[in-house]
Amino acid sequence: MSIESIHAAITGLEGHKVMIIGDLMLDHYLMGGVERISPEAPVPVVKVESESFLLGGAGNVARNIASIGGAPLLISTIGDDLDGTEVDRMCLEANLTTSLVRTVDRPTTKKTRIIASNQQVVRVDHEQADPLDAVALAALLETIEKNVPDYRVIILSDYGKGLISEEFMERFMALVATCEPRPMVLVDPKTVHYDRYQGVDLLTPNTKEASEGAGFPVSDKDSVMKAGFALFDRLQCKNLLITMGPGGMALFEGTDSIQHIPTFARKVFDVTGAGDTVIATTALALAAGMDLLTACTLANYAAGVVVGQVGAATASPDDLHETVDELPEPEVSRWLGK
Repeated sequence: MSIESIHAAITGLEGHKVMIIGDLMLDHYLMGGVERISPEAPVPVVKVESESFLLGGAGNVARNIASIGGAPLLISTIGDDLDGTEVDRMCLEANLTTSLVRTVDRPTTKKTRIIASNQQVVRVDHEQADPLDAVALAALLETIEKNVPDYRVIILSDYGKGLISEEFMERFMALVATCEPRPMVLVDPKTVHYDRYQGVDLLTPNTKEASEGAGFPVSDKDSVMKAGFALFDRLQCKNLLITMGPGGMALFEGTDSIQHIPTFARKVFDVTGAGDTVIATTALALAAGMDLLTACTLANYAAGVVVGQVGAATASPDDLHETVDELPEPEVSRWLGK
């Protein structure tokens, strides 16, 4: 791919629509310093100096799509609580179009990270991860059915918090199968749920998740390829993108074509949210009508931007254009096929 064609692809992302369905979270950060150990127990006392909130999980995927010029629709659940109200407010502030089902019997998922001197001390989770009840599930599927004709690409963002249940997947896949044209379904997987993702269009595991799904360690080119074939056998998915951190990405377009995309990160400070950025950018590019290799190449550039920032960051079109100009043309190599 030439630099000029990549710039054109970035510009071509603007305004295209992607539906995101998945676990929505509130990421809560308490940051400060440690000056002493508690007299009550051998633990550090963190003096809080700042506090912040970010949209996490499927919310971060939607933020990434909006940041690079897309039009996301976020479909999820929140609790009927103060944290749910905060999530709703933050979605409005981020200019996200949402359809959020309020659940009375389960709280909004919140992860509180306590950070001292740039090091995470502890994380406290408030969540209820069992599957949605029948009423909430019915409301969710009704919303999806009403909106799905307007979307050619759907992301399932599974963080294991109960939304992407076995029953949900069965009913959702049956629903999209009736659509003409059928939308593409992309999944950011939770490894314990692998067998739920039968027949999806694209799965985007990292090497750790690919290893867990294949049942053996994944570390180099040969093991990545072997793991990919194992996942195809297990899930009958149509395509697979294994992200390898500094090693770039391996794109399987079926089992007969594997291409390697090198990493485009100039510096790496924090990999938090990089997977969200990858699937968000890939989905938006596909919604814009781009081929899968172009979509994944743009996703690699976007991931290279966000890992150079601290926290669950996003990339803008200007960030992408700047990164493309500063780096050489990507040397995509073919591992398998013509």
